[in-house]
Amino acid sequence: MDQGPSTPPRPAPRPAPRMSATFDPGTLTEIRRAAATGIYDIRGYGAKRALPHFDDLLFLGASISRYPLEGYRERCGTDVVLGARFAKKPVELRIPVTVAGMSFGSLSAQAKEALGRGATIAGTSTTTGDGGMTPEERQSSATLVYQYLPSRYGMNPDDLRAADAIEIVVGQGAKPGGGGMLLGQKITERVAAMRTLPPGIDQRSASRHPDWTGPDDLEIKILELREVTDWQKPIYVKVGASRPYYDTALAAKAGADVVVLDGMQGGTAATQTVFIENVGLPILAAIRPAVQALQDLGLHRTVQLVVSGGVRNGADVAKALALGADAVSIGTAALAALGDNDPAFEAEYAALGTHAGAYDAWHEGRDPAGITTQDPALAARLDPVLGGRRLANYLAVLTLEAQTIARACGKSHVHNLEPEDLVALTVEAAAMARVPLAGTSWIPGQGGGQ
Repeated sequence: MDQGPSTPPRPAPRPAPRMSATFDPGTLTEIRRAAATGIYDIRGYGAKRALPHFDDLLFLGASISRYPLEGYRERCGTDVVLGARFAKKPVELRIPVTVAGMSFGSLSAQAKEALGRGATIAGTSTTTGDGGMTPEERQSSATLVYQYLPSRYGMNPDDLRAADAIEIVVGQGAKPGGGGMLLGQKITERVAAMRTLPPGIDQRSASRHPDWTGPDDLEIKILELREVTDWQKPIYVKVGASRPYYDTALAAKAGADVVVLDGMQGGTAATQTVFIENVGLPILAAIRPAVQALQDLGLHRTVQLVVSGGVRNGADVAKALALGADAVSIGTAALAALGDNDPAFEAEYAALGTHAGAYDAWHEGRDPAGITTQDPALAARLDPVLGGRRLANYLAVLTLEAQTIARACGKSHVHNLEPEDLVALTVEAAAMARVPLAGTSWIPGQGGGQ
């Protein structure tokens, strides 16, 4: 008997398409970009990948076993002295937060002046960066650290003597082992004259100093700089976080007054993206080995340790100090305080193919905020006086927040914070910071616990 046409079976439902976790959209976009251009990607900023950081630590406030301080009646000190080991005139600061080295060239003259003004109001120091010292920066900065880099761009003995401290830069957190870049569009006549370079031509700095091959030569260089400055100025040595125990120990043994340790969250004006995201250590993993090196040499607190790379708020400051640092340094956060990546310029960021908060093409010199540019019209948008006040306000908040935490832990000075005041939320952070995992007495890698 004819039953008519049968209904075709429905196809089995197909699983929803899935993107590869390895070949995610960003990775595929970069592969296509590399295939189209044949050149590696360059950008500014620091590492953007998720890394163990200060957020993975918590403070244990005082209650019965610890006695808290009353915030409005009991003092909590924040002052710090840097460089008293050998220098006749150590750097004396009111707060334990300094402004990191960022060059005139990567930043506009207005931005450099604003950084100096803000640091001066707050009672701290700022730092020159590569390419020499501008008159605006020296005049606006009560305390100015002069960076002595492998490039030697802009270096002269008069500026060394005019500075309040000298920072020998061996490495930077965003690119330990790599040199700097400044593309031709930012090398104006003034920048070129300061660096003895042809204007408009890309500049690449050396990755190591030309006159030494190891720590023995570093010791000789430190002595040369002390002689040039009549032993007046503290000598800092800055290293990118990669082998913090040995680098800190060798810098201290070479005669450094201060070691500056920069983690991979620290920013740069321009370098290869593959470098920024894949070389170096998070600052959380670097502090305790550096402190251990100084302790093993009997030099902890005699040689000061300044740490940087992703410091954003007063809690970060307090955590770094609790882990053994004497001070912290900020760069990216300072630029944000001036107005970098401000949503007020969202339309212009969109025209550049990005958005506020993600803009990192600092090497191109088209920064709408007038900070990472040499374009006169863009740079004029930044008022150095207003920018300095904004930075000073931000530094004041960082300091107050750090004091609030220190008082809650029963400390009369922020330097009295200690690892025993901290616990970690993750196994990774506990191992890196060498503090117990919260709710236990277990420090990963050290055995015991419960």
